Amino acid sequence: MFKIAKEFSFDMAHMLDGHDGKCQNLHGHTYKLQVEISGDLHLAGAKRGMVMDYADLKAIVKTHILDPMDHAYLYDLHSEKECRIAQLLIELNSKVYGIPHRTTAEEMAKYMFNKLEQVGLAVSLIRLWETPTSYCEYSR
Repeated sequence: MFKIAKEFSFDMAHMLDGHDGKCQNLHGHTYKLQVEISGDLHLAGAKRGMVMDYADLKAIVKTHILDPMDHAYLYDLHSEKECRIAQLLIELNSKVYGIPHRTTAEEMAKYMFNKLEQVGLAVSLIRLWETPTSYCEYSR
């Protein structure tokens, strides 16, 4: 079994409604995302000797994670306050993306793992840096 990984960078805004620190306020981060997949090598064809072509991995992550989330306001679909802010931003023609969880690095990493797994990617690990010195790792 082999593992390969690719790193991505994107910017996103969020807030943590009900948090007892400064993250209760609307703010943004430049996130670094590492997506690791595992599998056996292709034995024949154009992808022979690869687990997956890095270009294919990049295209999948771009479509399902980066395109919808980059430069968006990420919000918790269960938070009335965050949904109100999202509605205002929608009315102002700004990009938003809702998830059914609090927008902590931990919940976002798990969400990304599940989303990529649902589209058939053999994800083995998601590592999400919220700051240059703080990251969350999610695997099963």
